[in-house]
Amino acid sequence: MHKSLSDVLEIVVKTDPGMVRGHNEDAVFANPHLGLAILADGMGGYNAGEVASGMATTLLSADIEEGLALKGAWELEPDGEPYANVLLRERIATANSSIFHAAQSQPQYSGMGTTLVLGLFADDLLTVAHIGDSRLYRLREGEFVQVTRDHSLLQEQIDSGMLTPEQARQSMNKNLVTRALGVDPEVTPEIRSYPVQAGDLFLFCSDGLNDMVEDEEIGMTLQMLSANLELAANQLIQMANDNGGRDNVSVILVKVKREFPAPKGWWSRFLAWLK
Repeated sequence: MHKSLSDVLEIVVKTDPGMVRGHNEDAVFANPHLGLAILADGMGGYNAGEVASGMATTLLSADIEEGLALKGAWELEPDGEPYANVLLRERIATANSSIFHAAQSQPQYSGMGTTLVLGLFADDLLTVAHIGDSRLYRLREGEFVQVTRDHSLLQEQIDSGMLTPEQARQSMNKNLVTRALGVDPEVTPEIRSYPVQAGDLFLFCSDGLNDMVEDEEIGMTLQMLSANLELAANQLIQMANDNGGRDNVSVILVKVKREFPAPKGWWSRFLAWLK
């Protein structure tokens, strides 16, 4: 059911423990054929965050691949909702349940959870599901913007006017997320779709990057190195580490080389003819 996007998307995935942490609790996954990118930043006691983020990427990558074998992400459900949204919502609920039950049943994993930022490319759209404070940014024609909004105490304080973005950068409460995968029996991911155009460059990252490096610097680095994603990813991690590297740093870069409209089958042609 799925047309490979490996000739449409260039993807580079990097993760680094940083300068302070003994082990890496981030997990990253990308499949250019499916147009799928997943980044998770785990939290919890000793090694538990690593388990939660690893479970998230492993379960979601397998489940979404299975779902896309049945139906194209661009197809519509009977109620008109895109299959991509339904697939991500259902598979995230399953992963949440699995992580939550693992944490409940094994004392060493008690309270573990993970952030999630996941992107699925199909039919000139990027469908994004996110939970917590891992981020997605987009560089388009020289303009660098943050696409997701953190589910965090800091973001709520900014939204309510208690803090300015500048004050938030100095805050000690950086890592207090208001929702995470696997911490409660149920979680609501934020799922949105964005039009994609040829030349777009997307950055998925854990807060180990954006806590250490200003957005403006991240944007300028991507602008300068957009022709070499491998170099760009390494440079971003290097910048975070040069600024202290207080956390694990993960990045997924996805460059869109050309448009990728959905294959039009007989049904689409029939509907077009009816109109």
